[in-house]
Amino acid sequence: MTVPFEALIPYAIIVTMFGVTGAGLSAIKTAQNGGKKARWSLDTWDRVLMDRDRRLTGWLRGQTDAADAPYGFEYNNPWRVEKRFS
Repeated sequence: MTVPFEALIPYAIIVTMFGVTGAGLSAIKTAQNGGKKARWSLDTWDRVLMDRDRRLTGWLRGQTDAADAPYGFEYNNPWRVEKRFS
């Protein structure tokens, strides 16, 4: 017994939409990470290094091989100190 092709059209549309959505999300996530795959299971050390890389290069996942930090890197320290004495 055959299945009429009209019954398979909605399933083809649903499968196509899932594929388009998955490909779109993957492309957006890759573009946000500078062309690299997304990172999983980040701990505190990874987040600190990613923040340092963002301050050095401007990208969260960017890395540089320059021996010297760019001008102004020493002034954008993420550690804030409280003002004890006024």
